[in-house]
Amino acid sequence: MDKQPAVQKGKIPSLDRQPVRTLKGVGPRVAEKLTHIGIETVQDLLFHLPFRYQDRTRIVAMGSLRIGEQVVVEGTTELTEVAFGKRRMLLCHISDGTGSLLLRFFNFSNAQKVVLARGARLRCYGEIRQGKKYLEMVHPEYQRLEKETDVPVDDVLTPIYPTTDGVHQLRMRDLTGQALQRLQTCDPSLIELLPTAILEKNGLINIVEAILTLHNPPPDISCEMLQQGRHPAQQRLAFEELLAHYLSLRQLRKSMQVHHAHPLHHDRGQWKKFTRALPFDLTGAQQRVIGEIMRDLSQPHPMMRLVQGDVGSGKTLIAAAAALAAIGCGYQAALMAPTEILSGQHLFNFRSWLEPLGIEVVWLSGKLKAQARREAMEKIKTGGARMIIGTHALFQNDVVFGNLALVVIDEQHRFGVHQRLTLREKGGLDGKVPHQLIMTATPIPRTLAMTAYADLDVSVIDELPPGRIPVNTVVVPDSRRDEVLLRVLTACRQGSQAYWVCTLIEESESLQCQTATDTAELLQEALPDLCVGLVHGRLKPVEKEKVMSAFKAGKIDLLVATTVIEVGVDVPDANLMIIENAERLGLSQLHQLRGRVGRGGKESNCVLFYQGRLSKLAKSRLAVMRETNDGFIVAQRDLEMRGPGEVLGTRQTGMVQMRIADILRDQALMPAIHKAAENILHTSPETGPLLIHRWLGNKTRYGNV
Repeated sequence: MDKQPAVQKGKIPSLDRQPVRTLKGVGPRVAEKLTHIGIETVQDLLFHLPFRYQDRTRIVAMGSLRIGEQVVVEGTTELTEVAFGKRRMLLCHISDGTGSLLLRFFNFSNAQKVVLARGARLRCYGEIRQGKKYLEMVHPEYQRLEKETDVPVDDVLTPIYPTTDGVHQLRMRDLTGQALQRLQTCDPSLIELLPTAILEKNGLINIVEAILTLHNPPPDISCEMLQQGRHPAQQRLAFEELLAHYLSLRQLRKSMQVHHAHPLHHDRGQWKKFTRALPFDLTGAQQRVIGEIMRDLSQPHPMMRLVQGDVGSGKTLIAAAAALAAIGCGYQAALMAPTEILSGQHLFNFRSWLEPLGIEVVWLSGKLKAQARREAMEKIKTGGARMIIGTHALFQNDVVFGNLALVVIDEQHRFGVHQRLTLREKGGLDGKVPHQLIMTATPIPRTLAMTAYADLDVSVIDELPPGRIPVNTVVVPDSRRDEVLLRVLTACRQGSQAYWVCTLIEESESLQCQTATDTAELLQEALPDLCVGLVHGRLKPVEKEKVMSAFKAGKIDLLVATTVIEVGVDVPDANLMIIENAERLGLSQLHQLRGRVGRGGKESNCVLFYQGRLSKLAKSRLAVMRETNDGFIVAQRDLEMRGPGEVLGTRQTGMVQMRIADILRDQALMPAIHKAAENILHTSPETGPLLIHRWLGNKTRYGNV
């Protein structure tokens, strides 16, 4: 939390400087509980918006009640009785002259029986349900009214707030009410930070008006727009929040330019030798992206570039081109991958490409034996190893680089903030930091990339190598397993190879491995003519490499695997994949797995097995896989179905959660937000830090890495 500035005598601090403890009813314990939902100041309460509303602004006649409605009714008690069934219940029959209603209470006291006695005038709020004989409310909120007194109903919708243990709705409403009172009476209260020109151009209302409307909506407001997050008051706050996040990334991008990096240039002779040895030509997209990277690397400040491309688009080759630039200038390059199998695949590729050029490639894995690890560490420290491939082992404290000038991070969303930051800091030599190339085979929709990666330059490989044939995908119930087994047998007898991927809904590697082991045994028994192999996360690196090498060499017909083969494995003769329990996986993961086949120029097939009846969402996901092989379409649909947090891997990336805005819902605002950001940066640069402080405070953006 920010250090509070000294308050001048007689001057009231602004709402973002007033601790929530200054409100009536907030002691140390309540204040601590409120921090769990991000509330530390009075201003935080104002931005803690309701997630839904109840309409208690009108009394509904009992004769017009509809099942499922949440309403206020008012009537007189005709009969109150205790009934005994499976549970003891208090039943209260009330009527208003147009109809009647049953109030049902399972937990009640003698005092309640007195309050609800015959002849009592009651006002109740709750959901209308269909009982055995009557419409009813179960445990409604109620109050007893004096017979001759006219008690007004609420004049605004009742807000329902996100809460935390120990802070119930009534207390949240009371505290928010106090905060709103200060908003209207405190000077200074909540300053309008957006310039008038931006407000007028985008038709945005004043921020105070927006907050008052959302905490106390008038009864004639559109509840549908509120529920969808599209009311002008919500869009006003979403606009400012997205603008603050975008400006924070622009600020981060600018701050990176302050750092120095070693300018790197291609050794043209070495590059010609490298490309001549390749058994294929680079695609136009690869050449374009390599050109963009080389322009970045030639600068004296660190490159921060994200390269995204579909499965099989040739990202690894682009990483090798960048690494050659660093190595050719006398420095080291490091590539970090999220899994042992993927780092092993990179090791195989880089050794086959670079060792003929006299460049030593070293592998650093957490599972290396002590002697091999010591030797690798020494080569990394002295600079003898020019290209280093590894997993998370690269950022352990005892790993010291000699002269690291380039860091390549593959599948970046799988690494945490601190891991990537640590790796960058390991490269700090002569006051310079390494260039960063970030790669992902999970295409990120343009709208999401523009918002989440505004601190990075983005390159897109939008072309697949020639000869790649789209994979045919079919969705099959588990009941047709025998047909699929026959298909596998036929394909393997004709010289093809196949993957059989085992998944589990439980997040347990040991259970997945056991399932894969059992499946491999059953498949070998069912297909005795085939050689069945097995690879999973619990195998030792040497054993994994042995199995994968045998599969690549064609000695294994059918490879049973867990999702460890999701990325990086490249076996051209494998053109059939069966994925068990496909309904349990997300679209991006299914697309990644499917990308392991169709790499050899032959027609390839992917079978998505499902068990039981499919939910509506599962049907939609599997239909997308059947309809398209385009990773960007898959990613867009994944974003629509799962939301940006899941697609980006928010927990791993450290991306700050939006309080009000929704990247998917509010994507139409982004072009206007980009223009507003440019306006602020050029005409009122002092506004940017104030917006960032209001919405992000001291939270660290994952872009700091």
